[in-house]
Amino acid sequence: MFETLTDRLGKALRNLRGVGKLSDENMGAALQEVRSALLGADVHFRVAREFVERVKTECAGQEVTKSVTPGQMVVKIINEELVRLLGEGTAELADKKPLRVLLVGLHGSGKTTTAVKLALRLRSQGYQPLVVACDVYRPAAIDQLEALAGRESVLFYANRNSKNVPGIAKEALDFAKTQAANAIIFDTAGRLQMDGDLIEEIKLVNKKALPDEVLLVADSALGQEAVNVAKSFHEAVKLTGIVLTKLDGDARGGAALSMKAVTGVPIKFVGTGEKLEDIEVFHPDRMASRILGMGDVVTLVEKAQESVNIEDAEKLAKKLRSSDFNLEDFLDQLKQVKKMGSMSSLMKLIPGAGKMEFGDKEEKQMKRTEAIILSMTPKERQNPRILGGSRRKRIASGSGVQVRDVNALLKQFGQMRKMMKKMKGAGGKKMMRQMEAMTGGGKGAPGMGAPGMGGFR
Repeated sequence: MFETLTDRLGKALRNLRGVGKLSDENMGAALQEVRSALLGADVHFRVAREFVERVKTECAGQEVTKSVTPGQMVVKIINEELVRLLGEGTAELADKKPLRVLLVGLHGSGKTTTAVKLALRLRSQGYQPLVVACDVYRPAAIDQLEALAGRESVLFYANRNSKNVPGIAKEALDFAKTQAANAIIFDTAGRLQMDGDLIEEIKLVNKKALPDEVLLVADSALGQEAVNVAKSFHEAVKLTGIVLTKLDGDARGGAALSMKAVTGVPIKFVGTGEKLEDIEVFHPDRMASRILGMGDVVTLVEKAQESVNIEDAEKLAKKLRSSDFNLEDFLDQLKQVKKMGSMSSLMKLIPGAGKMEFGDKEEKQMKRTEAIILSMTPKERQNPRILGGSRRKRIASGSGVQVRDVNALLKQFGQMRKMMKKMKGAGGKKMMRQMEAMTGGGKGAPGMGAPGMGGFR
């Protein structure tokens, strides 16, 4: 989401790399570019102005040491100020049972999907969640929530015969008691823009539901309008947190950088995709690192830990040591990596790799690699040496590729196995230890060890 902002901030800071000493002149030019980058990302003008002023003040009071260049010092200060702007520390939901959560926001912000995402997250923490349909105006809104909840076996409540939204909220609380539900999430109606009727209804629902958490669900693409929306809802029902949705899109990110500064309310969660599991706790320090193009290794490791079976990773490490790694193992690794998300999104989490091109073309190549291996029999995957001309032709036909693509994959796989055999010697021990750490053997982070075999043309 922050690609444009990252590019422009990077350009501004590159201009300071060769500077021997910070001065009003070179700092002024760089900070003007930083301010322009923030405004270009739809950050509210007042937030951008105050941010630049704080950075300027901090830079003026800093002594540049021999081990740090002026440019590095400015990056450090900007990183610290970004963390401050986004909200220092993480902020999860209140730790209590029963827990009542009221979701508010404009039409199309993603409240309904977010309701079920939060329900699944709370269920994984030991809660029995209930989602409540309080949007009685949007066509099929109740049906959408019921379908999403039903798919995941989440408790659901609605009253299709009533337009009394505060009354529905009260009924839902009574229903929750009969079902032993201890996390009640209210999905309220939105409008295309702020209006008096929306605010008044939210106030009435708030009085009936008596929520512990009032979360504003906001589209990341909202831009400068995000400030007005956040202020209006906060004045009406005292927000306790913000959920930013569609963080995987091409929004410029101004909402993320403006809302916390204007309302003082923390961003608690971010929606990172359309799947119901695509919701993450918001970490200001990690987001600041991503904005400055420094990656986010901690999130990468957490994704690996969530997606990879440790026992399977240890078995793979042993196979790598014995050079017994086959195409069946490689297919398993491809599936594990896919669980973590698209390769383009993962590359952005690796420091220095955010600029590497890994788009639709490379994603398609990975899918073709998987299709080729899936077109093989288990025996062929375990022993690729039996793949003669007729078998390769059958595999190519079954996976929708050319025979040369199958040949290229097998050639690359053969080269990789040769490399593994060489690594069995003393000279390869260091490299093997690194690979084991990547695949989960020993104490390293699991799941990232499979070589990228999707690169055939």
